[in-house]
Amino acid sequence: MKTLTNTEIKKILDKEIFEVPMNSNLVHQIVTSQMSNRRQVLAHTKTRAEVSGSGKKPWRQKGTGKARHGSIRSPLWIGGGVTFGPSNERNYKKDVPKKMKRKALFMVLSDKLKSDSLIIVDSFDITEIKTRAFKEMIDSLGLKGSILIALDELNDNVIKSARNLPKVTTIQAKDLNCLDLMNHKYLVTTEKAVEKIKETFLSEK
Repeated sequence: MKTLTNTEIKKILDKEIFEVPMNSNLVHQIVTSQMSNRRQVLAHTKTRAEVSGSGKKPWRQKGTGKARHGSIRSPLWIGGGVTFGPSNERNYKKDVPKKMKRKALFMVLSDKLKSDSLIIVDSFDITEIKTRAFKEMIDSLGLKGSILIALDELNDNVIKSARNLPKVTTIQAKDLNCLDLMNHKYLVTTEKAVEKIKETFLSEK
């Protein structure tokens, strides 16, 4: 695996992607929307319609000396339904225009390049699934911090070798997004992956 020099990197990078001025408000908006879209709706309480129990009136309306009740599933009863509790039907999805997401992505990529957090190599020389060999290859880059590896296509040798390494994540170049880039200090990719980024995101214009 050979790391490209700054001169070689400049030759393959497109100004439309890697020289975009930062707009922190736009990036924040896109990152928060992507976090919302990934959010799993887990919290859920049952309403009176969902809890188990008979719907029969527990006792007659008058003459018992007790308070009147219509169902043991009432929220007033222990074991009854919950009023205004969290529901798994809640929708956290946020729609954002593609142009905004693409622009924010270019801003983050430009910032990675500006801060020397973008490392481009000629290829990932790994012919078998071996975590130790892949770790040695990554360690040779001398990076301290979380690393996002962008691949030009699915590569089982890289993906499976990297998945047990802490702070190392793999992603396909066509799936790059602001949230994953912001969650990692470094972006390590290849020349082919850079071409894939151009092909994917510049064609959307």
